[in-house]
Amino acid sequence: MQLRPSLKWLALTATIGMIVLILGGALVTKTESGDGCGTSWPLCHDQIIPDEITMETVFEAMHRITTGVVAIIVIVLAYLCWKEIGHYRETKFLVVLGIVFLILQSLIGAATVLWDQSDFFLALHFGISLISFAAIFLLTLFIFELDKKWNTRNFHYDNRYKFHTIGITIFSFIVIYSGALVRHVDASMICPDWPFCRNDQIGLPMNFYEWVQMGHRFLAGLLFLWIIYMFIQVFRHYRANRVIYYGWLLNAALITMQVISGAFVIFSGLNLYISLLHALFITCLFGVLSYMVLLIYRNQQTPVTLYVNERTSTSEEQASIS
Repeated sequence: MQLRPSLKWLALTATIGMIVLILGGALVTKTESGDGCGTSWPLCHDQIIPDEITMETVFEAMHRITTGVVAIIVIVLAYLCWKEIGHYRETKFLVVLGIVFLILQSLIGAATVLWDQSDFFLALHFGISLISFAAIFLLTLFIFELDKKWNTRNFHYDNRYKFHTIGITIFSFIVIYSGALVRHVDASMICPDWPFCRNDQIGLPMNFYEWVQMGHRFLAGLLFLWIIYMFIQVFRHYRANRVIYYGWLLNAALITMQVISGAFVIFSGLNLYISLLHALFITCLFGVLSYMVLLIYRNQQTPVTLYVNERTSTSEEQASIS
């Protein structure tokens, strides 16, 4: 199917815009600029241009402006996709998911400004943003798939592959939430060392903040091991499928960089640029994991065990799956 180049460019713009939006939100959080515009929303200090402008005001105001611009781009993309490729089941689901969670993300941001919220509630904001990003990212990939850039149909998988892929994706969201909670409860530097809280005094955490910090590190370590294990299984049984193989190779690389950047966040004393890289890596990881899940549900079938030397399905079987 030949699509208009403008639709592909718009989808790419929306995806990049969502990444900028997420990093902008991370910048606001990490620089503690959430109160940069006071308790007014959507205006800043109840003014279009505030009388007193600080760096925190600039960060918060730019994030709000970015949110508005990206929202317009996403809405236009959603309308065009619904109109031109709405007959595909993936399109409507991803459009609705992206719009709903973008609105939810904005409402949570507004609620944070207007009313005091608990740290546990605020930690949801980053995860909600990632779901919205993942929907737009998957919609962009789907648009390029329709243009025959690559083929992901007729993918055979076994029950273990389905279990681990979905499990890793859900678990990654829990890890993401725990990481956001670390920042919102101000536990980022409660542990001065890495990988243990105090490398010269290894033991259980001694207070709530250490439990939050070390709990996040423990969960992140489990996620790292799980993804590496999954990549080994894909390498053994699925490397003939280039999309699946390179997808999990990318997941393994991203989780490795995520863990390393997390360590350097501590070593550098919360260096802003390293912290933003940390947020970027997990954003990309969640997007790729979501794509792996989409491939499973796109190729719904009776799961089978697939090995590298297995023969491909007959044309009749492929037609029934597609």
